Amino acid sequence: MFGDHHSLALILINFLGLAGIVVWCFQGRGRPMARLIVQILFFAGMTAVLGFSGILPHWVGETDLIDLQGAGAYLAKSARILWWIHLAWTLVGFVRLYIVVEHRPREARLLQELAVAVIYLGVALSITGFVFGVPIATLAATSGVVAIIVGLALQNTLGDVFSGIALTLGRPYTLGDWIMLGDGTEGRIVETTWRSTHLLTGANNIVVLPNSVLAKVSLTNLSRPDERQLISVTVRIARTQAPHVIEEAMREALRNCERVVKEPAPLVALRDIDAVAIGMDLFFCVAGPADRMLARNEVIDTVHRHCEANGLFLAMSPQSYAVVLPATADQPPATLMRSSGAL
Repeated sequence: MFGDHHSLALILINFLGLAGIVVWCFQGRGRPMARLIVQILFFAGMTAVLGFSGILPHWVGETDLIDLQGAGAYLAKSARILWWIHLAWTLVGFVRLYIVVEHRPREARLLQELAVAVIYLGVALSITGFVFGVPIATLAATSGVVAIIVGLALQNTLGDVFSGIALTLGRPYTLGDWIMLGDGTEGRIVETTWRSTHLLTGANNIVVLPNSVLAKVSLTNLSRPDERQLISVTVRIARTQAPHVIEEAMREALRNCERVVKEPAPLVALRDIDAVAIGMDLFFCVAGPADRMLARNEVIDTVHRHCEANGLFLAMSPQSYAVVLPATADQPPATLMRSSGAL
């Protein structure tokens, strides 16, 4: 199939392939678009030379050894190997460029690595079969037996890997989201790998969760649709003022809190009333999960100050009651406060 008149084409293909490798290495990863353009140009040039010379990169047969001998045979093999390598780099360049254009370089890292691994595996098998003439079917059968043995030995690891792929495809969370698990563990996603997901908790600790475990537990994403969190605080105010006066005082207290989000506006819900006090729930939103404790502290402090400023008094819980002790000769009647759970 090949003759001596192909020598110039083979030399040109090898030159383009090696020059492309040198340029690819010197460009670096800082400019993915420029790097992809260069890869496409070198790959297109090699493909054009192969096409005009009648050389097929997927051609395999005995004539490969008959028509070319010595240096010509090595030039033919190296030319096709370089063509397959540049094909792989071009495809990988498209994958990495898609990730960059979509502005998801970190959260899509797992899918990117999976796609790159599939491309390199396919090209390696193509070079093995088309260039060196190794039977792919026999190699696949042998690899299948090895894969079964390795799979049984790495069952837990593979479970984490495939769970990580499922979580990445399902996208129940992304990097930077604050999540809460069914057991109460919560934190911000700071890293996802093939095997595990790392959470940064409010206590500034890193919790490492295997992906297989994370895929089985119930999960609440506190960052979707946004990170605003609704919090409620229950208070009881002595019934010394009309309910609407107390309600307005509590609403004013919430409006004066800096950590309370103004939109949506905080709400005051009157919950119950008895002969002693008025119970109510204060509902307000904070900017994110990390602000919950500080906002709650601020609301409690502000409510206390507004009660003092408006002549209001905090009341005891409805579970408490008063027991009047009988008078004795030595002391007048006394009132003993007890809770419903005390004896």
